[in-house]
Amino acid sequence: MEIVPEGKNFRLVSEDELPAVADFLVQHIPESLKFHQTIQTYLNNKVWDFHFYVAKNWPEDPICLHFPGCTSTPNSHPYESVTIFCPSERAELVDLVTSEDILLDLTQPLYLNFTHEAIVNRLEKRYEAFDKITGDVYVCEKPPEDSTDELPSDVELVRLRQEHMKAVHDLYPASDIECREVFEKLVVELPAYGIFVEGQLAAWMVQSYYGAMFSMQTRPEFRRKGYGIFLARRLTKEVASRGYKPFVVIRPENDASRSLYSKLGFEKRFRTVRAVLRPR
Repeated sequence: MEIVPEGKNFRLVSEDELPAVADFLVQHIPESLKFHQTIQTYLNNKVWDFHFYVAKNWPEDPICLHFPGCTSTPNSHPYESVTIFCPSERAELVDLVTSEDILLDLTQPLYLNFTHEAIVNRLEKRYEAFDKITGDVYVCEKPPEDSTDELPSDVELVRLRQEHMKAVHDLYPASDIECREVFEKLVVELPAYGIFVEGQLAAWMVQSYYGAMFSMQTRPEFRRKGYGIFLARRLTKEVASRGYKPFVVIRPENDASRSLYSKLGFEKRFRTVRAVLRPR
């Protein structure tokens, strides 16, 4: 599909401009961390074909978008899903999105990836949110020290390859919004590890296209064996060594994940929401 160079309120950012946009977003970290590192992984690794937009009055109006916002939607339309950043104290800028009738079809659902709750609250003046999932962003400022703990002799921590991605995607709880193809690209370009027990994939963790560490998944029969801390420690250190700030999105009710990442020095920074937005 043809990419639209200019909307009513936003303009397409050229690749040459992206480093300057990323530099501007640094002043708004941690709230801008997800968007900032999406630009970073795009420039470094091109794991997916994203299109970045800024407000026409950027940076005085510091709001930016990227399309698609996730890698799988019902109609595979690039403007069907979006990720939005603006400072939470400037949430009124979201009205530029809800009146953007060139880039968006305002009569159709909009699929929103994890976005600051203040932005979502403003969107809900125009849209009704369905299938809402809340996630708290936890950030690690200092990578954990190496551990002297060792895995049992029949357990291995292995760098994942493309042939492992079907099993990984099958376990991924958000496989409806992230396609298998993106995992196959991620594993080539970004850190990805699995725990194998007697040759069987028991647990996995992958750095995502937005710089976060995708939620760790463990097969039910291998849970509560302590494998997660080995995966999380290894990926946290490698993500940091590549120049990214490690972060994860944890559901508020997930006490086990919160406990694990807290042990590695992750701290809660803000709340995000993922949802399907339907026009009111």
